[in-house]
Amino acid sequence: MSTPEFLDVHVLHTLPYSNVNRDDLGSPKTVVYGGTERTRISSQSWKRAVRHQVEERLGDPAVRTRRIVGEIARRLTALGWEAPLAEQGARQVVLSAAKGGIKLEKEKEGEPPATSVLFYLPVSAIDALAAIAHEHKDAVAKESAKKTPKGILPADDIVAVLRSRNATVNLFGRMLAELPSTEVDGAVQFAHAFTTHGTSVEVDFFTAVDDVPKEDDHGSGHMNVGQFSTGTFYRYANIDLRGLLRNLDGDAATARELVSEFLRAFLGTFPSGKQNATAAMTLPDLAHVAVRSDRPVSFAPAFEAAVRNTEGFGAASVGRLSEYAGKINGLWWPEAVLASAHAGIDDKPVQNLGDRVSGYPKLVDTAVAAAYPGDGS
Repeated sequence: MSTPEFLDVHVLHTLPYSNVNRDDLGSPKTVVYGGTERTRISSQSWKRAVRHQVEERLGDPAVRTRRIVGEIARRLTALGWEAPLAEQGARQVVLSAAKGGIKLEKEKEGEPPATSVLFYLPVSAIDALAAIAHEHKDAVAKESAKKTPKGILPADDIVAVLRSRNATVNLFGRMLAELPSTEVDGAVQFAHAFTTHGTSVEVDFFTAVDDVPKEDDHGSGHMNVGQFSTGTFYRYANIDLRGLLRNLDGDAATARELVSEFLRAFLGTFPSGKQNATAAMTLPDLAHVAVRSDRPVSFAPAFEAAVRNTEGFGAASVGRLSEYAGKINGLWWPEAVLASAHAGIDDKPVQNLGDRVSGYPKLVDTAVAAAYPGDGS
């Protein structure tokens, strides 16, 4: 009997006038696909929004930072350390973490140094690192008096803390080349979203009126331009179900919870760019999930030829997705799909996307039950 290995989630999502993820020039990000320029939203941007919602709902926050020295020093100060010694204690954690220590960048005057790499840790791990330094306060004080201090804290204890995980570390993984034993293989692959059709960036000229004008001042206090676009986006991600279970040491109940929260966040979040100015807070038009026994399958090629429709792109994109899914179903081994379902705004079933269910909560429950049936093993 085939067992669930991967869960695919496909979403069509229409955004109005917006710029939720801009490039270095302030313009919506783009990609040329099939010879047509589309609006793009980076996976990193949307993944961050998903990560934060999962952590908030589970009450299990993590932090990704190069400013770990400052965070540890702040905790040591709260424990009664003088500020200069607290920074030395925090430096000791970084110096002791690996052979030769983790490299510190040259600090700006008045600021703690930043590490050369990003740490990705549960927030509770920073408390634990500060506690290790606190246990060795006298040794830290003695070593900090030297011209070139060396790491003197117990490396094994520090590495054990750096290896700690929370929900999103288990989902998205972690890389730290300086300490390979802390690395975690991610269970989620997360694609860049792109519009199913061609788009063009629109420029919005705007002014801000100064409410305290000078005499005979009829101009504005500020003038600038913003750049925006609109479109129906294809979004895709997959979860390595076995990989997630390995990250959780076989804890199927937690795996079900993480898959459920990930899907809920994938459907419900947005990157935050320009939202105060555009309020592009729409819901997905359609979501489709499939649990597979073989490998993930993206439906992005459905839109390699841009959708062209003068009556809107949402419905036409649903039709294109259905058509492509039908072709894939006929091309590939059908027994590889163990479960398939969809939900969306239209109350009519969409062909080739499995059973229609009555809303996104039901769709998430259906997907989780198929991903980890029985005891989930």
